[in-house]
Amino acid sequence: MKKIRIGENISGVAPFSLGGNVFGWTLDEEKSFEILDAYVEAGYNFIDTADIYSYWINGGGGGESETIIGKWMKARGNRDKIIIATKVGGETGEHGIDASRNHILETVEKSLKRLQTDYIDLYYLHFDDGTTPVEETLSAFDELVKSGKVKEIGVSNISPERLKESLEFSDKNNLAKYQALQPLYNLVERKGYETDYAPIVAEHGLTVFPYYALAAGFLTGKYRSENDFSKSPRGQGAAKYLNEQGLNILKALDQIAAKHHSVPAAVALAWLSAQPNIGGPIASATSKEQLTEILSSSSLNLDSADMQLLDKVSQ
Repeated sequence: MKKIRIGENISGVAPFSLGGNVFGWTLDEEKSFEILDAYVEAGYNFIDTADIYSYWINGGGGGESETIIGKWMKARGNRDKIIIATKVGGETGEHGIDASRNHILETVEKSLKRLQTDYIDLYYLHFDDGTTPVEETLSAFDELVKSGKVKEIGVSNISPERLKESLEFSDKNNLAKYQALQPLYNLVERKGYETDYAPIVAEHGLTVFPYYALAAGFLTGKYRSENDFSKSPRGQGAAKYLNEQGLNILKALDQIAAKHHSVPAAVALAWLSAQPNIGGPIASATSKEQLTEILSSSSLNLDSADMQLLDKVSQ
């Protein structure tokens, strides 16, 4: 497995990130531990979570996912072998989107406590509020990097204009700079990222870890009719993809999966991994079987005919 780097301070990262949004939501602590154990046993080390996961369960402040991951690392004694990405700034039942200095500096302490660690490998601004000056947000992150509480910083939901402004401000003022971008990007939603963000990514050498890599499960192929959306708590999130283009993409995924003796989810993730500047997709699993399927994408090499077909049906 070819490992990747994130910025100057994080190396040896597996090219796949396990999504922690299901921990404490659709998976209880025991099941979460089972998935985390299986993930590490398969040779992977990169886990993605956020301070707000999963506030929607009880309308509170979140932190359930970080707490479970922290307990797991403590129980296994493996913190030094794990790359943890978490996020700050998202909305919960207790506060709105907030990219302010005070919020970042207060919230990081809560995340560190829940994760039972004294540092975060990759700390994302989860949502940009669009009003806090970029210099305020970046100065707070710079403080965390210089203190050793954070190794590298990244950003997720931010406008192209604010992203560019942030990167240029860091360069000009020698502050910690976003090294990773976590955008919405998958086979059924390409245009936004490829048009608005990919040029900025290439210019500044960012490493990209797409979320919604399987389009809320649609690209696994399990949602092929209206009746299928009741199969899982997340099913309705995939409903908008059930159209002519979506079905054509599923047909292509089926064809390529059969050719490689694989599954549609692995093909979709392998396509994503093959795009420029992608460090690895982010995907979650609620069973060991699902985990095995999505991890198989790391060793699936699509040929030019496969890539051309997927490009054709997804444009």
